This record gives sequence, C-alpha cells and structure tokens, in this order.
Amino acid sequence: MTLLKTLSALSDEDHEELKQQKKTALGYVLSAWNDALYEGLETELIANAALFKAFSDLVTIYGEDAVAEMTAGLAQRVQQGEFSLHRTMQ
Repeated sequence: MTLLKTLSALSDEDHEELKQQKKTALGYVLSAWNDALYEGLETELIANAALFKAFSDLVTIYGEDAVAEMTAGLAQRVQQGEFSLHRTMQ
C-alpha cells in the first residue's frame, strides 16, 4: 500500500493523532539538527545526511517504485520555491 492510499484511509481522529505525531517527530529532528550544528557540523552535511536517511527509510518501508512516485514532482516543487524560507517577492 502506498503512503497516499494509507493516508486517505485514516479517520478524522487518526488524522489528528498523525498530525500530533508529525509535530513531535519534527521536534526531535530539529533538536538533533541543532545539536549537530552546535557540534560544528556544516548545515549542508546535516541536510544531506537527513535526506539520505529519510529516503532510505521510505524505500525500506514502501519500496523504490512508491518512493519514486512520491518524489516525482519534487523538482518542480523546489523550483516553485515551496521549500525556500527566504524568498524575494517580485
């Protein structure tokens, strides 16, 4: 089952629980990220390690084809500025 099919099968209560779990997970990631910065690691190295770990875990859970499908539009989303924290609006 793909991630999108899994998410669409959730009840409203499950969605709220998932939202809270995502918030908690992000807190752990941000804490570890800040720890790594404090230890002197470069942001680029941390980001690359985080992406590698995230994609390798997703591939283990869902398989290569599902992850390729999930990330198919990633380049366009990056180019549209979806992940840019500091954008100049023209």
